[in-house]
Amino acid sequence: MKALLCKQYGPPESLVVEELPALQPQKNQVVIAVKACGVNFPDTLIIQGKYQFKPPFPFSPGGEAAGVVKELGEEVKHLKVGDNVFAMPGWGGFAEELVVDANRAFRMPPSMDYNVAASLMYTYGTSYHALKDRAQLKAGETLLVLGAAGGVGLAAVNLGKIMGAKVIAAASSDEKLALCKEYGADGLINYSKQDLRESLKTLTGGGVDVVYDPVGGSYAEPALRALNWKGRYLVVGFAAGQIPALPFNLALLKGSSIVGVFWGAFAEKEPKANFQNITELFEFYQKGTLKPYIQKTYSLAQAPQALNDMLERRVMGKLVVTP
Repeated sequence: MKALLCKQYGPPESLVVEELPALQPQKNQVVIAVKACGVNFPDTLIIQGKYQFKPPFPFSPGGEAAGVVKELGEEVKHLKVGDNVFAMPGWGGFAEELVVDANRAFRMPPSMDYNVAASLMYTYGTSYHALKDRAQLKAGETLLVLGAAGGVGLAAVNLGKIMGAKVIAAASSDEKLALCKEYGADGLINYSKQDLRESLKTLTGGGVDVVYDPVGGSYAEPALRALNWKGRYLVVGFAAGQIPALPFNLALLKGSSIVGVFWGAFAEKEPKANFQNITELFEFYQKGTLKPYIQKTYSLAQAPQALNDMLERRVMGKLVVTP
């Protein structure tokens, strides 16, 4: 089977496609014939040695995948050969086959295709955990989403509307904001042209209740200053590359909370709560309200370009590699 391999830390161009022996499962594992693998920001970090997990060389990036169960370990009972599944291995998905612990593989709903199944959990899983569990977003509240056209950002816009919030989308171009408007955003801010804080005052007449921030960098402080009393600031990631140093006196003055969002750890430590969230996301999908946006698909050989597109912030919604 072919796999895109990281043999030493470096940029996407350093990855190579090689032929490897077919994979074999251990007693509690499954082998999946990969049909689609989502591209996520952590994939760009793990190949550079900048992610919190550092698998041994050689490894394939690709943390969420969908495909068909090819082989089962002897202790696996909840799946069978031929099942359509999605899996969250953390890495290994940019390959024709993937071996993963069976508790990280789940049956796909019958109505879902592979590209959608491989695009759902990192973005919608993260954003739903953030808005539901960490922010406890309520209907009628105002939600500001930074980086709103990216994978997790657009998921947050979509879910914010499903949950009944007024959603303000902030992004770096009019093209990106047009997509956010299609997903129901009530207010739009192009922060490459407009002052974020002043625009928020104009749109809200006051402030916002929840900030969803996967970007970090220079927009973090004005977003924090825009919080209402008892507002919640969700720290989701740092796509801008800069971890902001925030003035904590603002949290004191506003009675606000600065809340960390680490969906991977939540899924590991609270599997029942995570499975409930997955179930609810599937219900939204089957109702037609949850709609992952897939901008482009790439072959295995083209996967380095997908990672570069992610690094250079050219992505709207999700990219998918189809081995």
